[in-house]
Amino acid sequence: MLSKFCAVVLAIVATAALWSLQPATAWAGAAEGTQVFKANCAACHALGTNRIIVGKNLQKNALEKYDMYSQEAIVYQVTNGKNAMPPFGNRLTPEEIESVADYVLEQADLGWPA
Repeated sequence: MLSKFCAVVLAIVATAALWSLQPATAWAGAAEGTQVFKANCAACHALGTNRIIVGKNLQKNALEKYDMYSQEAIVYQVTNGKNAMPPFGNRLTPEEIESVADYVLEQADLGWPA
């Protein structure tokens, strides 16, 4: 009986410990996305703009208009490039590309605040 009780307590503690790590992991991903964007994307896309093709920017309405308002679509374009945008699949890890896609979507939802 005591060992069953200990097993339940241990399971609860382990679950709580793992659950408490999630916000830190999410924050780390957001920080990574910010850094990846600043280092690789901001030259052409600062504050959600597009210095090459003005209408095809990273504002939410443009992302929706061009079917780019999803992590999958952004990951694909960042990885493979398109038109004037070079591919970053050979420069960034898949994790970095996913984090920058999440960052772009988050900023688009916020209206790209300064």
